[in-house]
Amino acid sequence: MRKLLVPAAAAAILATSAVAFAAVQHTDGTIKTFDAKAMSLTLNDGTAFVLSKKFKDPGLKAGEKVSVMWDMSGTNKVAASVKIMK
Repeated sequence: MRKLLVPAAAAAILATSAVAFAAVQHTDGTIKTFDAKAMSLTLNDGTAFVLSKKFKDPGLKAGEKVSVMWDMSGTNKVAASVKIMK
C-alpha cells in the first residue's frame, strides 16, 4: 500500500500544476495592428497574438480597445476570443 501512495501523490501534484498553467489568460489593451489575412493582432504595448482558425472578426481596427482571452501554444499566444470594449 505504501509503495502506491508516494507515486500516486506525485502524480496528483504534477497533474494539478499542469492544469494551473493551462488556464486561459486575459489581457486588455488597444489595437496597434490587426491583420485578418495573416491572422495576427498586436496591442499598443507590443503584445502579439495569433488568431485561431475559428476566429470571427467582430470588426476590429487599429485604435480600438479590446479584451483578449488567450492561451499559450508553444511560444505563441493564441487568442481564443477578442471582444471590443465600449
